[in-house]
Amino acid sequence: MPTAFDAVIFDCDGVLADSEPINGRILADMLRCVGFTMTPQEVTSQFAGHPLVQIQEFVEILLGQDLPADWQHECMSKQHAALSNELEAVQYVESVLQYLKGRNTPVAVASGAERESVLLKLRRIGLEGYFDRFVFSGSDVPRTKPAPDVYLLAAKALGASPARCAVIEDSPNGVRAGVAAGMTVFGYSPSGRAQRLRDAGAHHVFAWMMQLPGLLGYPPWAAPSTHVQ
Repeated sequence: MPTAFDAVIFDCDGVLADSEPINGRILADMLRCVGFTMTPQEVTSQFAGHPLVQIQEFVEILLGQDLPADWQHECMSKQHAALSNELEAVQYVESVLQYLKGRNTPVAVASGAERESVLLKLRRIGLEGYFDRFVFSGSDVPRTKPAPDVYLLAAKALGASPARCAVIEDSPNGVRAGVAAGMTVFGYSPSGRAQRLRDAGAHHVFAWMMQLPGLLGYPPWAAPSTHVQ
């Protein structure tokens, strides 16, 4: 069955890899060490979809002082160590990738994070093989999200028109990047961010990964329940 899209491009954190709770916990600890107190949940809500360099700049403005020179490196090292031991795939996302593969739908990853981090996460959760060479990151483009660069790069590599690409995102910054690229953005929000994704321009917001094929125009497979926001 044909769909409205020639390719599907996934963000990584929070869409493929269930990394946000881990990253939020580590980042909250690192911020507490420099006198900036937030809970892991507040960190995730405020900073999801933002690279560390932007987070550091934001915190330095609020604190009125520079963070230690090695703050980003130490934060990244601690996140990588925790992710290597704890990270899991988002529930049902591998089933979705298998389904898309069976339908010969081209897929790619387009993350705003550093390339090393993206590859580490994909290897850890066992999804790297679904994307072959089509893994793109903030390290590969001049501007990271909310600029559209990484999504446009992915579409070009896939040989797909941006207007014929679907983007799967879970952060407002990422949604804005997909919209700016001229793509149709589906916002994944299993908890608490649905309205922010809509406000950023998401075409649809969904809460259960097994809903995605139906939203893309494929016949959805039987599922025990649905959770629509």
